[in-house]
Amino acid sequence: MLDQIPPFRRAGRLATQQVSEILRVGARAAEMQRAGAPVIVLGAGEPDFDTPAHVVEAAHRAMLAGDTRYTALDGTPALKAAIVRKFARENGLDYAPAEITVANGAKQVIYNALMATLDPGDEVVIPMPYWTTYSAMVEIAGGTAVTIACGAEDGFRLTPERLEAAITPRTRWLMLNSPSNPTGAAYDAAGLTALAEVLERHPHVWLMSDEIYEHITYDGFRCVSPPALCPALRARTLIVNGVSKAYAMTGWRIGYGAGPAALISAMAVVQSQSTSNPCSISQAATIAALDGPQDFLAARAESFRQRRDLVVDALNAIPGLSCRRPEGAFYTYASCAGLLGAGTPEGTTIASDRDFCSWILATAHVAMVPGSAFGLSPFFRISYATGAAELAEAMDRIARACATLTLRG
Repeated sequence: MLDQIPPFRRAGRLATQQVSEILRVGARAAEMQRAGAPVIVLGAGEPDFDTPAHVVEAAHRAMLAGDTRYTALDGTPALKAAIVRKFARENGLDYAPAEITVANGAKQVIYNALMATLDPGDEVVIPMPYWTTYSAMVEIAGGTAVTIACGAEDGFRLTPERLEAAITPRTRWLMLNSPSNPTGAAYDAAGLTALAEVLERHPHVWLMSDEIYEHITYDGFRCVSPPALCPALRARTLIVNGVSKAYAMTGWRIGYGAGPAALISAMAVVQSQSTSNPCSISQAATIAALDGPQDFLAARAESFRQRRDLVVDALNAIPGLSCRRPEGAFYTYASCAGLLGAGTPEGTTIASDRDFCSWILATAHVAMVPGSAFGLSPFFRISYATGAAELAEAMDRIARACATLTLRG
């Protein structure tokens, strides 16, 4: 009878979807480490700092006080009030609690919004390179991802001309991430204003502004929320943020969003039928993060800046590689175009960024993510959210490996 059991059938919506290549690279690196290889992993977007002590203590107090039960569906009133204060204090934006949502990470905020708004055939404009999850979530929700290549010559930023050309009557959202994963590129006030002017001419298009890296910027760069620059966009903008990156709270799984009450209400329906409320203890900790001392954020950003400069300078010193200096986040997105066609000591040819990253992992034991995973080649992403000594060793390994390549003509 067992041979009569039909094979497993995946849902059609997953036909083109796979586990993130970032996770696959991490899994391969972990497998090599278990086998004894001294792999340095520069793939994960996770700060190496500890969660601040006062945040951990707030979670401890919440547990002792019995705050371990279900909470309000999309955030406790106390946490929503703290988020309202955060937007007023840091972004110059005034939101009501009904315009705030809290979810299990910023990723769920985005997923809820797309599930709540997209019908089959609706289009979402995504500047490329982009965090791989953006297009996957759009497609799972039944929409169509419209990607726009934004090369190094444009600072990996979307231009108003390309945005204008991409908008159609079916366009529902523009997704912006500033500072960006994977490039670290960020939009200044002038760049955002130019894009906002395009959106003002297309009132059917909403803006999703992913600001998860807003506190990790360098060289005096300061992030600005689009609705603060263009109040007319407020009624069709969803700001996405969270505590994972700035506060080193990746495992606490708290993200939040701010937008029109009608959108927030629709997103609550999605969350009510999937995960329900975020962790009660994590919500209490997030209040402490948002309302507590903020001075450590600048110190941590300065540490990231030093690591950025170490990595960028080292990569630019390697023949065949070139790397733009990012404004924020903790990623570099370097070009390996100068190494394509190079021969390896093993007798193979570096034909793509995926080949390059695989070869570096195998021979230099450094794990990186190829640009093809983010939609734009031939590049590779390095996360420098790890210690300076380990980064220096990784850069030395990459340089020594590349010196063994036989460059074309």
